Amino acid sequence: MPDQELLTAELELTGRITTASNATFLGSIGEVSVVYKPIAGEKPLWDFPHGTLARREVAAFLVSETLGWNLVPHTWLRDGPFGEGMVQLWQEVAPAQHAVKLLPTEQLPTTGWKTVLHGQDNNGEHVTLLHEDSPELRRMAIFDALINNADRKGDHILAMSNGHRYGVDHGLSFHHEHKLRTVLWGWVDEPITEEESDGIDRLSQALSGELGHEVAKLLSSEELSALADRCAELRQTGQFPAPRSQMPAVPWPLF
Repeated sequence: MPDQELLTAELELTGRITTASNATFLGSIGEVSVVYKPIAGEKPLWDFPHGTLARREVAAFLVSETLGWNLVPHTWLRDGPFGEGMVQLWQEVAPAQHAVKLLPTEQLPTTGWKTVLHGQDNNGEHVTLLHEDSPELRRMAIFDALINNADRKGDHILAMSNGHRYGVDHGLSFHHEHKLRTVLWGWVDEPITEEESDGIDRLSQALSGELGHEVAKLLSSEELSALADRCAELRQTGQFPAPRSQMPAVPWPLF
């Protein structure tokens, strides 16, 4: 379906995702399945301006596209049955694949995974949170650091059958204050590769041009400036960031 039809053709609702914290609906535009999050259904937050989450999700898509890493499904703003909101292409995940796992500590895989943290479950059993050690998730961890993602839960990573990984639910991103909360801490202090650095450079340069003009329609000037600063900081350090400040390093719940 041409992009113009995705913007203007009728958006029909087919169901509601009741586990989401804000109003989130399944829908269709013609034969295209989508997720629809109306701005009117956003619950007020103490630390993010009200009515801005949909625009932050669109900004995250634009950043993903500029990085060239295809991390976020196609996302845009348009009118719908409950007013203007974020619309995103629906993705069918591979049910047997999980990019993030919580496993008994004595049953951890020996290769292909990165450990995030150890703890105990409700029964007092020792468990470990870990995620895939893959190029796709490395890029997602860098992406989260750049957009200052405050809510990278395990279930916000969609495992596709072809091995690709999408990130979704980026409403709590782009705050001008440090708020990075993620389950993707497995590469702390490891060096960023040349290919990953090239993506950051593309983003930094684009913020001075057309992308900057587009994102300025979605974020405040303070948030846009902070995004540029995070690009510069990540290139200067040349390594994956570590948790900092007094705030929790991981979201809750983890999934």
